Amino acid sequence: MRAFSSSSRFVLLFLFVFLLITWMDVTVRAAQQATPSSSSATPTGQYVGSDTCKTCHEEVFNKLHLTPHSNLMKEGKKVGAVEWHGCESCHGPGSAHVEGGGDVTKIISFKNLSVQDASARCLTCHSSGAERANFTRSSHATNGIGCLNCHSPHHAKTDRSLLIQTSPALCYQCHTEKRAEFTRPYRHRVNEQLISCNDCHNPHGSFLPTQLRTSWSQDQICFKCHTDTKGPFVYEHLPVKTEGCTSCHMPHGSTNPRLLRVSQVNLLCLQCHTLSMSSVPSQPPIGPAHNQSQKYQACTTCHVYIHGSNTSEVFFKH
Repeated sequence: MRAFSSSSRFVLLFLFVFLLITWMDVTVRAAQQATPSSSSATPTGQYVGSDTCKTCHEEVFNKLHLTPHSNLMKEGKKVGAVEWHGCESCHGPGSAHVEGGGDVTKIISFKNLSVQDASARCLTCHSSGAERANFTRSSHATNGIGCLNCHSPHHAKTDRSLLIQTSPALCYQCHTEKRAEFTRPYRHRVNEQLISCNDCHNPHGSFLPTQLRTSWSQDQICFKCHTDTKGPFVYEHLPVKTEGCTSCHMPHGSTNPRLLRVSQVNLLCLQCHTLSMSSVPSQPPIGPAHNQSQKYQACTTCHVYIHGSNTSEVFFKH
C-alpha cells in the first residue's frame, strides 16, 4: 500500500480535529439542555422593596425586625461587595414573584434549595472572619449539615446567633452520645449553662479534630481555663504536649474523679510507665519503683505536679 503524502496526512488530521470539536460541542449543548444552569434558577427582575413583601408576609416581616437581620432593611447600604435589598437580599429580586401572584418558583425559596445551595446563600454575607471561614470544609458541611439546620432567620429561639433551639439541646439532637457523657457524676457544667459547647468547639469548622478551638495563644483550648497546667515547664510531662489532655482525661464527663479515663491513678500511669521495651520512652525510673498493689495506691501522692514542674524531673515539686 502506498504511503500517504504529507498533504493527505494534514487533511486527515484536520478532519479528525474538526469532528472532535463538533462532537464536544454537541455533547456540551445536550448537557446544558438536560441540566438547567444555576443562573436560570436565580430569579430575574427588579427589586420591589421590603414594604411590598410585607403586604403578604407581615408576620415574618415583623419577626425579622426583632433580629440582627433587621439591618438588611437599610436598603442600598453596601457591606463589602454585597448590597442590601431588605428581604430580597436573601430571596432575590421579587418583581416576577409579585407579578406571578406569589408564584414560589419565581423567587428564591429556601425550602426548595439543597443544603449546599442554601448555605451558599448565607455565606455570601457570613463567610468573613475566623469564626466561619472554614465552614465549607467543616465536619458539619461535609456531612450534609447546613446553616438552616441550626439557624433560622425568621423563627429563631435565641436572640444571639438566631438558633432554632437553645444550646446544648440543639447540639444534643445529633450528638446523643455526648448528652449521655454530660450526665455522668464528674463532668463539665454544660447542662447547668456554666459553659457551652461553643466554648470548646467551633461548629463552623477549624483545623483541629472535632472542630476544637484553640486558646488566644494557639494552644489547646483546655488551657484557656486550666492555666495552671499549661506551663511552660522546665520538666514537661510528655503526653501533655504530644497527645494532649484527652490522653488522660475525658473532657465531657467521666465516672472517675478529675474526669480520668480509669478509676485508679496507678492504672492510668502504668499504661505508659512499664518495664516493657515497647513502652513510651520516659525518664528513669521507667517502671514503678514501689510495690503498687500493696502500699502506694496513687502515683500522684508523691508525683504531685504531674502536668509539669520547674524544679523536679520526677514532678515532686513545682
